[in-house]
Amino acid sequence: PKMPGQDSAARAFSCCLSQEEKLWDALRISAYVFSTGLLMFTALVNSVSWFMQDITLGNFWQTTWLNFYNFFEGDEWTIFFFGAALVPALAFWGFNGILMVADITGKPTFITRYRIQLGKNDPVDTKKLWQAIYTALVNQFFVSLPMLVPMFHVMNWWGNTFSKELPTFQWFLVELSIFTIIEEILFYYTHRLVHHPVLYKHIHKKHHEWTAPIGVVSIYAHPVEHILSNTLPVMTGPMIMGSHIVSISAWFSLALITTSISHCGYHLPFLPSPEFHDFHHLKFNQCYGVLGVLDYLHGTDRVFRQTKAFERHKVLLGLTPLSESIPEAPKRAE
Repeated sequence: PKMPGQDSAARAFSCCLSQEEKLWDALRISAYVFSTGLLMFTALVNSVSWFMQDITLGNFWQTTWLNFYNFFEGDEWTIFFFGAALVPALAFWGFNGILMVADITGKPTFITRYRIQLGKNDPVDTKKLWQAIYTALVNQFFVSLPMLVPMFHVMNWWGNTFSKELPTFQWFLVELSIFTIIEEILFYYTHRLVHHPVLYKHIHKKHHEWTAPIGVVSIYAHPVEHILSNTLPVMTGPMIMGSHIVSISAWFSLALITTSISHCGYHLPFLPSPEFHDFHHLKFNQCYGVLGVLDYLHGTDRVFRQTKAFERHKVLLGLTPLSESIPEAPKRAE
């Protein structure tokens, strides 16, 4: 005969095993994402670096940095503003400018044929678009920019942010991995926090006015959310690591372009898949993170994994839109 509580103990043991398997699965997913991304990034940057160094017969990046440093006469605040604010802003608006042309005009079709939510933003509501642009600019100028002031003092405290010697490319890859992990953790939990009914109504609802997002909507948010979920998760990694301003500039630019891709509404060839976050805007209570590792651990991607969007959640390596090669199942007749 079974002892009292034996069934509950067995269930608890089974649950622990399930959680342990889930953790290892998540770690494998994380390792795959990091290794694939870093391999592609390394190959690209090494190719560019080799090409540029072959032309100049010298250390191209180091020489460029020293010329830039000397041009501003070592003025650290000017250099920090240029690298941490101006360069990422130009990357953000340059990338989103191209996307907005497609959103407004429906051209070029090379972009618009890859729309995820078919029939949405076709064309985009210009009134809503101008409101999104206005809010994004306000967040950049009156939230992100002031937050760079304390960050500047933290980086000065570390003492190597404005070094005349650039970090090695290998060390930058290490930093990039750490930045990504920190962003994933902070973004996931702050994002879930603003989905709490008390905070959602007053803060996060603004961002979710766009159930079919576009690129610029990535920073269309309440100022509190922009601080908690958009800015701090990205800034924290470099502050912990005491990173060089060149690493900070590259990371901020990469983070802004990546979140723009996640919100852009187009699953374009050879770019990271935006299906995960697009599904979050469509359903609200799924897919809170960036990489999806914490969503897998917490089970906040269960519905997503049962959809065609999950099947399409991969890098498109051809030119046929995934909405055509993996179409939605036809609706049953009533």
